[in-house]
Amino acid sequence: MIYISRQEHFNAAHKLNNPKWSEERNREVFGPCANTNWHGHNYDLIVTVKGEPDPETGFVVDLKALSDLLRIHITDQVDHKNLNLDVPFMAGQMASTENLAIAFWQIIERELPAITSARLHCVKLYETPRNFVEYYGA
Repeated sequence: MIYISRQEHFNAAHKLNNPKWSEERNREVFGPCANTNWHGHNYDLIVTVKGEPDPETGFVVDLKALSDLLRIHITDQVDHKNLNLDVPFMAGQMASTENLAIAFWQIIERELPAITSARLHCVKLYETPRNFVEYYGA
């Protein structure tokens, strides 16, 4: 089994806010991430797929095809956007990095069979160089 990864980058704004809570409670729980005027991050997304190399190409997945898939279905949808307001697949969800990674997994898992027989292994999403999540599916 070979694991191969592709890294992409995007910038997006969001705020953490539970609409059921008061503004004070949101600030208490989420701190500056509950800023009324939003805040932004320079995200790095690392997608890892796993499989056996194709005997003719030697590839588990064509990384150009994976890059195109990620650009079309992920980064074009979130780059320079407000995750709370501008991204349909995040509607009605807390725009946390955890929920964003789960949403990305669902999209990639749906689209991946069009380009490879490899399986999705991990979605790793860096919100900052020190804060990141890893998701391995449900």
